[in-house]
Amino acid sequence: VQLQASGGGLVQAGGSLRLSCAASGRTFSSYVMGWFRQAPGKEREFVAAISASGGNTYIEDSVKGRFTISRDNAKNTVSLQMNSLKPEDTAVYYCVAKRAMGLVRAATWYDVWGQGTQVTVSS
Repeated sequence: VQLQASGGGLVQAGGSLRLSCAASGRTFSSYVMGWFRQAPGKEREFVAAISASGGNTYIEDSVKGRFTISRDNAKNTVSLQMNSLKPEDTAVYYCVAKRAMGLVRAATWYDVWGQGTQVTVSS
């Protein structure tokens, strides 16, 4: 599977953005999907993951209640709805995928990484 993320941009604090990730390939529905982010000068950080069926999600505590991950297996897409954005959410966001089951935070488990999309939240 190959991944193409989009939807990033500049938004004021308190605003919303929706990131989308389009996947190529016929096996999308067998992948666990997720999002990571990396801010300048900081380590890569797990944001959210969703099971292959979409029935289970795992959201990082720092964004829980503000971010929602979802997927549409018929359209081969996964989305990250980001509400109540804060300046500390500013980062490059990456769409990721892994074949093995299980929702995990460790980046090493994810086999496929898309190109990043920049999210900038102004104060």
